[in-house]
Amino acid sequence: MCRERHDGAGGGGLLVPMAWMYAEYIADELLRTGDLMEPATLEYRAGRDALALTVFLSDGAVAEALPATRVDELRLLTAYGTPWRRWVCERLDALEAAPGGPGPDLTLALAAWRWLEETELLAADLDAIGPLPWEAAAGPEEPEELDAVQVWTPAWQLGLPLGHLAIHLY
Repeated sequence: MCRERHDGAGGGGLLVPMAWMYAEYIADELLRTGDLMEPATLEYRAGRDALALTVFLSDGAVAEALPATRVDELRLLTAYGTPWRRWVCERLDALEAAPGGPGPDLTLALAAWRWLEETELLAADLDAIGPLPWEAAAGPEEPEELDAVQVWTPAWQLGLPLGHLAIHLY
């Protein structure tokens, strides 16, 4: 992306989205290290984008790859039950409202968020599997046809737990 400068310094130089590229690199390394999923799948992309957004929005390019305190912070941000979606929306809104307009990093982060929000992936309906072994003693139930159950969910709802698990395995 070329940005026109009006401050007399000349320019029109290429703006490189280094912060976003760093966030994607860290997310990709976490997922590859965990070896949870094939990199060519949509689920992997959802995990990578969710983790990259978390890294990018948590204010943190650091000199080391991932210090222990940073891993703990990412683990807390991606934990089940946290208001991750609201946190992402608030951070993105704040960055969009900042003076100077969206830079190339924010443009890529917004595109990733749009994909995570608008893309729905087929998820396993864990409730359709049947009662847990310790719940089976409550009484026999008629078996349901498991193939008929399909649950579509926004990509971030699959990517976030995948990213969280990858952080734990790191």
